This record gives sequence, C-alpha cells and structure tokens, in this order.
Amino acid sequence: MTIAAEPYQAATRLNRIERVLAYIHTHLDQPLLVSELAAKSCWSRWQLQRVFSEQTGMSVAHYVRELKLSDAAKQLLTGQRRIIDIALSCGFTSEANFSRAFRQQYNMTPREYRRRGIMDGIRTPLQITTLTTPQPLWLSVQIKTRPQATLVGDVAPILGLFAPEPDFNDVVPALWQRAYARGVIDLNQPSIGAIDVASADTLQSPLPYLAGQQALAGFQHDTTSWTIPETTYAVITHSGPVSGLPDTLQAFIYAWLPDSGYQCTDGIELEIYPSGYQPHSNSAVMTYWVPLNPVHRAIDPVHRAPK
Repeated sequence: MTIAAEPYQAATRLNRIERVLAYIHTHLDQPLLVSELAAKSCWSRWQLQRVFSEQTGMSVAHYVRELKLSDAAKQLLTGQRRIIDIALSCGFTSEANFSRAFRQQYNMTPREYRRRGIMDGIRTPLQITTLTTPQPLWLSVQIKTRPQATLVGDVAPILGLFAPEPDFNDVVPALWQRAYARGVIDLNQPSIGAIDVASADTLQSPLPYLAGQQALAGFQHDTTSWTIPETTYAVITHSGPVSGLPDTLQAFIYAWLPDSGYQCTDGIELEIYPSGYQPHSNSAVMTYWVPLNPVHRAIDPVHRAPK
C-alpha cells in the first residue's frame, strides 16, 4: 500500500532537490558524481536518483550531462577559447571524452557546432515555482533553433492569455475540431498551433491563430499557409492536461524569464503536439516555443550576470 506524503514531507523533499540543483548549477566545472550529490542531499545514491527522477522526469546523470554540454555549446559560440579549455572548464577530463559526449548530444563535433554558429539544443537550469499552481511546477526550458518551415491549417482570431477578456479557451478547441473534421490534419504527424503575436498592437487586438501542421510534399487542401523563417526559441515543456498550459506559460514569463538572461522577441509562437496527443490526459506532453533574441546570451550561473 502506498501512503501519500504529508505536506511537510513533500516540502522537505523539494527543498533537498533544490539544494542539489543549486549545487549542480554552481559547480558545472567539476565532475559532479552522483555519489557526491547524494552526500549533499543526505539521501543514499539510490534514493537521490529515485526522488530526482520522480520530481524532474530525468536522471541525475542525464541532467548534469545536458547542462555541461549546453554550457560548452554556449562557450563555443561566445568566444574563441580552445576546445580543450572549454572541455576542462566543463568538468571533462580530456578533449576526446568531451568531443564524444558532445557528438552524442548534438550529432556534430564541437568544431562543427562552432562553425555553424547557431545556438541550438541548449538545456537551461530547471527552476521550481508555485507562482500560479497549488502544486510545485518544474519549468523545463531548452533553447533551440528551428529552420524555416511552412505551416498549413485553418486560422481564426483569438484573444490571448493577457487580453482583458481572453477567449482562446473557447475559440482554439473549436478551431482544432474544425481542422480535424475537414481533414486538414494528418493524424500520423505532429500538430502545430501557431500564434502571430507580432501582428497585434495592443492586448485588446485579436491574434491570428493557425491550427495545422508542417506542410508535407504534395499536400493539397483549402488551407492557409504561413512561412516561418529560421528562428531561435525558448522551448517550454508542458506536462499534463493542455488546460494547464496557461499556468506553465505564466510561470515561464514571471519566474524563468527575468532571471534567465534571455530576451523574448515578437514573432510567431508555436504549440507542438505529438501525433496521438491526448489533451485531457495527465500524462500528455507537448512543447510551447517562444521566439528569443539569438544574440542574447544566458547568464553565468555562478555570478548571476549576463555573459
């Protein structure tokens, strides 16, 4: 039989995880073995891995590796340090080990990533907020660059999250239902919602919303098409029913963004849903893509200041 944790037990567990995260974020230049992190948390190695995975949805080792490689990727784009120096600064023991791990993460070598010059695949530190939700909300945000793409679908105006009288909760589901009924959506492909926030002058202005997906070769249908240029995004993972997405976005805007060192830009925001997405399921996972200024760099996690 499983016994639900009392509130103080849950708070204690989260406080410990936050301490572990804080230690990781300020010691990325060190090896950061799981056994060492377990000692910092007062849990055993097995207990830490179990609780960390339960709370964050990823393993300790995977999280540490993504952060180290993300820090290295940013260094490759923001300076001319030697690759071996970057590898050592991120806790790798050799350039060979670093290059092997980097290729596994980015499907290219550090030199190729530097030569391409595009910020992509950056894991940012997890943050916890209870800003808009009764339960703790973990914000998982990555920085990715999406190539130019053409979207096709049905379009309707909506009043968004920050409008005085939002109507998106009614308009958007009806628009998706219409698109599915008309056969605009290929059920075997990810669905994409696109919001043109750059087209509105005020919060009272309606925002064009497209319910559709990326154009496929040979696709012919009576739809609207939008061509979106190559853009760098903050990619926010939302887990649970889609009705909770506004809470996740508010936490991103009010809690994550001010301390991130990044600056959002006006453009076309994206909602990407995997094929077979169940919008009311507690286990549903989708991503929300917010355009970022690609020149702006992440803050130094140690000194909390822009690089």
